[in-house]
Amino acid sequence: MKFFDRIFHGSNDIFSVATKAVDAAIAEHGEDATMAMPDTAYNMSCQLAYKGQKVMKLKDLKTALANINEMNTREQRTAAIFKAGIGTAMAGEIIEACKYVNTATPYEGTKYHGHFSDAEVRELGVPLVTNDIPGFVVIIDPAPSEKEAADLIRGYQERGIFVFLVGDIIDQAEAMGIEMGFPVRVVAVGPEIWAVSHVVSFCVRAAMIFGAIEGGDWDGFMEYTFVRLHAFVNAFAPVNDRTLAFGAGAVAMGFPVITNDMNYIRPIPKTILLQPNTKDFIETSLEARDIHIKITKIDIPVAYSTAFEGEIIRRPDMQIEIDGSRKDCFELVEIKDVKEIEDHSIQLFGPDIDEITPGSKMEAAFIVEVGGKNVSPDFASVFERKIHAYLNCASGVMHTGQRDMIRIRISKDDFDNGFRLKHLGEILYAKIKGDHDAIIEKCQVKIYTDPAKCKELRAYANDVFNQRDERLGSLTDETVENFYTCILCQSFSPSHVCIVTPERLGLCGAVSWLDAKASNELDPNGACQIVPHQKCIDERIGAYEDVNEAVKKYSNGALEQVSLYSILEDPMTSCGCFECICGIEPMTSGFVITTRDHVGMTPLGMTFSEMASMTGGGVQTPGYMGHGKHFIASKKFLKAEGGIARVVWMPAALKEQLAEKINATAKDLYGIDNYVDMIPDENDMQDPGDPAELYEILAAKGHPVLGMEPLI
Repeated sequence: MKFFDRIFHGSNDIFSVATKAVDAAIAEHGEDATMAMPDTAYNMSCQLAYKGQKVMKLKDLKTALANINEMNTREQRTAAIFKAGIGTAMAGEIIEACKYVNTATPYEGTKYHGHFSDAEVRELGVPLVTNDIPGFVVIIDPAPSEKEAADLIRGYQERGIFVFLVGDIIDQAEAMGIEMGFPVRVVAVGPEIWAVSHVVSFCVRAAMIFGAIEGGDWDGFMEYTFVRLHAFVNAFAPVNDRTLAFGAGAVAMGFPVITNDMNYIRPIPKTILLQPNTKDFIETSLEARDIHIKITKIDIPVAYSTAFEGEIIRRPDMQIEIDGSRKDCFELVEIKDVKEIEDHSIQLFGPDIDEITPGSKMEAAFIVEVGGKNVSPDFASVFERKIHAYLNCASGVMHTGQRDMIRIRISKDDFDNGFRLKHLGEILYAKIKGDHDAIIEKCQVKIYTDPAKCKELRAYANDVFNQRDERLGSLTDETVENFYTCILCQSFSPSHVCIVTPERLGLCGAVSWLDAKASNELDPNGACQIVPHQKCIDERIGAYEDVNEAVKKYSNGALEQVSLYSILEDPMTSCGCFECICGIEPMTSGFVITTRDHVGMTPLGMTFSEMASMTGGGVQTPGYMGHGKHFIASKKFLKAEGGIARVVWMPAALKEQLAEKINATAKDLYGIDNYVDMIPDENDMQDPGDPAELYEILAAKGHPVLGMEPLI
């Protein structure tokens, strides 16, 4: 059978399965039954993206099938197989969607992930733009052996590539003990080939969320996925017609297919590549997508990659735990004269983990000393915050917290492989110096585990932390000469520009004013550029001529003006990877805040995903704004609208995390004690989506918003 005919045959086959699935679902539930995928504002996103069709009821799938059928013209032309390939992905989405008619969790209790939530799509925004995730691979069906499957998956992990698994390779990965799940970036999507549609949905929603591509804009989606999503497919022989049809869809989206099937597959340079040796799949794939990865070699006996950053080490699997809540522990970075530092010196003072009872807690203090003529004392806290990510990237190491409230678990497997405390020092040396080699000349690490010494040093470290806090607390937008841009996210959201100030961190929560300042000094031509703020237009809303000039320049003219302290008047744009989003609640003239982590309803009658769909993509949306968590406690948050006294609802977990800082700000601004207790959360409401109930609770709590002037 000819190559093109095989693609059309596979496409028709998938279409037939989709038709039967729709007929069965309608027969059981009726054509007016709701058709909704969970936790997304872009329901049936493939249909929405490529045909502009909004699917709300099961009967809408009949129209979707008719649209797909029109795409399969069976012409012997490249454009025709591309359309058939996209149609195959759309039909696959329908097959999977029919599983969600009965329950929102059809894969619950299985090893399969299925549908990706909008929050998961947004979660990858920061690592994608920082290149911690340089690309995606979809691996389909079984490798020639379990070992080859494991070697391929681990090879991609070590390079930071996000791995989607479809079909029997999932069983092979499980047999080889590979941890799978979204946090470790190896996801078992589904057992059948049409589960690939979940990955396609993931990609087109990224285009809508970050790129503001509108449904029905075929060319817009094709350009976005090709240019901005560095994805590719690995398919093992024998590649059947169904897989070939989905592969045509991948190629249409700009994702090359690499296979070891040397029979009946037509190679096309940079598009369909034949690689008989599966050991060479990785290099062939990266070359096809022009992905260049700098691998930092660190002298440790375990794998090191950003793919391990979300790994969880459970108590039965841990060798030891360094626990700052129970023992004297901390991590501190200090700036020293280079003459005081012996480069690459890693010293341990006290017992190592092989001298500690397995499964127990121990003291540990980490002091990293760096020096260089261009290293500012302000950078110490910047380097320190990165320790969390640096240590988490070691396979078998879990790190949480910061300063003197850290927790580090080292797994039994790591211990058996020879991992010791000096290897934590090797990681800190390699990453802190390697990532900042433009300014750091020398770096040394001291690790203390003697209980008495750790107690003594912890008191010293807390004095340093307190001095820093006093200094940083005095930094306000008015006391600095410059703000900074951050345009890292433009790789996915081309018109978005963050303006970072001492009192307003980047909306992703990962870039503070000090981070931006350090970034600019390290790379004067990079993402963070200086923005003077000497020409004030309106102090109330935070409008500056300098800021407007900067956003116009760095958005390539897409933005004309931005106010830094208002959500109603020219608010800052959002890229899509914000930690929180706030929106105006008309009945109370207040603002509701929710987070990516909160999946429930809000008093706006919308979930996080639905609220987030109203902003993002570098678009200004008065009344809605993405922002970082810690901006909420800033005195500049909602300043033009009256400040945090306008906050009328927050998830309980967010309130708990920020309670101390929010209460301090409310006390300073309004003289209110324990203001957080006045803000309702989901636990206070019988119906979290009912604004009338919210109003009653606010009245009962004496919330200050009810005494403020209406905004609308």
